[in-house]
Amino acid sequence: MKRGIRRDKPSIAILHYSVPPVIGGVEEVVRQHANLFYRYHHRVVVIAGEGGEFSRRYEISFNPLISSKNRAIIEAHRLSAEDGNHDKIFRLSSRIFNFLREHLRHIDILIAHNVVSMHFNLPLTLAILRLAEESPVRVISWNHDSPYFYPDYPSYLDEEPWKVLKKAHPKITYVAITEARKRWFAKLYGNDSIHVITNGVDPVEFFGFTPLTVRIMKELNLFSVDLLVLQPFRMVRRKNIELSIRVLRALKDMGVKAKFILTGKYDPHSEDSRKYHRELLSLIRELKLTRDFIILTDLKLAGGHRVVPSREMLKDFYQISDMVFFPSRQEGFGLPLLEAGLLKLPIVCSDISPFREIGQEDVMYFGLDDPPEDIARKIMQFLSSFAPGRMFRKVMREYVLDNIYREKMLPLFNILNGD
Repeated sequence: MKRGIRRDKPSIAILHYSVPPVIGGVEEVVRQHANLFYRYHHRVVVIAGEGGEFSRRYEISFNPLISSKNRAIIEAHRLSAEDGNHDKIFRLSSRIFNFLREHLRHIDILIAHNVVSMHFNLPLTLAILRLAEESPVRVISWNHDSPYFYPDYPSYLDEEPWKVLKKAHPKITYVAITEARKRWFAKLYGNDSIHVITNGVDPVEFFGFTPLTVRIMKELNLFSVDLLVLQPFRMVRRKNIELSIRVLRALKDMGVKAKFILTGKYDPHSEDSRKYHRELLSLIRELKLTRDFIILTDLKLAGGHRVVPSREMLKDFYQISDMVFFPSRQEGFGLPLLEAGLLKLPIVCSDISPFREIGQEDVMYFGLDDPPEDIARKIMQFLSSFAPGRMFRKVMREYVLDNIYREKMLPLFNILNGD
C-alpha cells in the first residue's frame, strides 16, 4: 500500500479522453479531482487516451483507443454513421473493455467524465456500459454535456447503437455539474435520479499556501465560515483587542458564522503584555468564543503541534480573509492598512488620525465609543455593498473543492462502496 493511502477510503479511477497537458475544461477538472482524492488518502488511478504524466503521485495509464482523436475510432464512427456498419465499433469496444477490466481489477469506483454522455468515442461508451453490467466496479458518469442539448446534432445519434447516449443505464450513477444541467439530463433520460456536484476551485493550489497554513485551514474549517476577519498586529493594549472580541460576539449573536484571527503574540518580556494576554483569554472564555477568536501563537494543532506564524503565513491569511479589522486606540502609522489595500481587502478601523490619513474615504470607520453591536451591524452593511467580497466568500463557502468533497463527493462514494 502506497504511503498516504488508507484502506477505509474507496479506490478511485478517473477516466477521460485526454488529460493535461492537453488543454480543456474537463481535463482541468480531471487533474483537480485526481489531486483532491489523493490528498484525502484515496488510491487514485487516471486513465486517458492522450496527454502526459502530469503528476508522479498516482498512477496515470494511457490507451490510444480511449482518445476521441484516435484514427481507428474516427473510422469506426464513419462506417457506422455513413454505411450503417457497426462491426468495427463493437470490435474496438471489446478491446477497450478488456483493457479497462484489467486496469480496474482493484478499483472500487470509476468516474467517467463526459464519455458516457458524449459522442466522441462510442466504443469507449459501450465498453463502460458493459463494465457497469459485468464488473464489480461502481461506475459514475460525470456528465458535463450532451449533443442532444443542441438542435443541430447529427441525425444518426437517434439510431442504434448511438442512441444509448440518451438513455440512463440502471447500474450507473449519474452526476451533473449544475442544477440546470441536471434538469436537461433528467428530461433526456426520463429520470431525475441525478446527483448535482459542481466544479470547484482549489485555493490551496491557486494561492500556493504554505503546508502549515493548509493544515490550520483544515483543522479550523476556515473554508466554510461566513466571515473571516484578520487582525495582523501584536498583542498590546493600544490595539484594543478586547473590542474585537466583543464585536465578534455581537456578530455571532446576529447569526453570522464568523471567526477572527489574531496573528501577533504578546511580549514575553513585558509583565503588562503577559497580563493583557491573560485578560484577553479570560474574555474569550467568558463570551464562549474559544473556537472562533483564534490567537495563532496560542493555537495547538492535532498532535500537539504549536503554530509559529511566519511572513509567508501572514500573506496566506490576507488572501483568504474577508476583511481586516483595526480597533486601535493609538497608532503611529498603520502599515497593515497598506498591505490590505494591495490585496483589495475591505478595511474596517477605528476613527483615529493615522487611519484617516491613510484610508481617507476608502475604508469604513467606527467610533471608539460605539457599542460592539453597532460596529457589528456597520460591518455587515459595509460588506454587503462590497461585491468582490461577497463573491469571494461565496466561492470559498460553496465552490472550494475540499468542501465539495466533504459534503457531496465522499458521501456518494461511501454509499456506492456500501459504507
